[in-house]
Amino acid sequence: MAPSTSSAITLNINGEKHTLPVDHRTTLLDALRERLDLTGTKKGCDQGQCGACTVLIDGRRAVSCLQLAVASEGREITTIEGVAQGDQLHPVQQAFLDLDGYQCGYCTPGQVCSAIAVIEEHAAGWPSAATTDVRPEAGVPELSADEIRERMSGNLCRCGAYVSIVQAVAQAAAAETKGTEAVA
Repeated sequence: MAPSTSSAITLNINGEKHTLPVDHRTTLLDALRERLDLTGTKKGCDQGQCGACTVLIDGRRAVSCLQLAVASEGREITTIEGVAQGDQLHPVQQAFLDLDGYQCGYCTPGQVCSAIAVIEEHAAGWPSAATTDVRPEAGVPELSADEIRERMSGNLCRCGAYVSIVQAVAQAAAAETKGTEAVA
């Protein structure tokens, strides 16, 4: 007897568990959009090159078109539908809204998820290709426009809203830094 090519899996998405049967070849993107009706995550190139399908998996960004749904079982998946706290927008969402970090809006969900991870990666001291001094004793580099552009380079905007996107990421990072300082 040939092995089965499908399984019932349980995905933890935006804090809710969803059990569904999937073919082992089903991408996380297709499971989200076609099986769970979570259509905020967009299908762009379907090759991992545009970033429109970016979600957070265990807090790290991932292009869901290249992630198999079965490989996502047991992990915490956050889509654009799960970044706000009720009616309160996430600071990145608010910054995109305040600074017009979108035009047509198609890439915006992936941009927002990526920006959330970028801010966390930067705060944790992860260097990028734009980081001039990567020595640990140098500390966390300034989140300059060059740093933001480099860190967000996996997300394309066909409308060209890059200037506003960089400003929105910078504003959200500054707001998060102020919020962290207020707590300390």
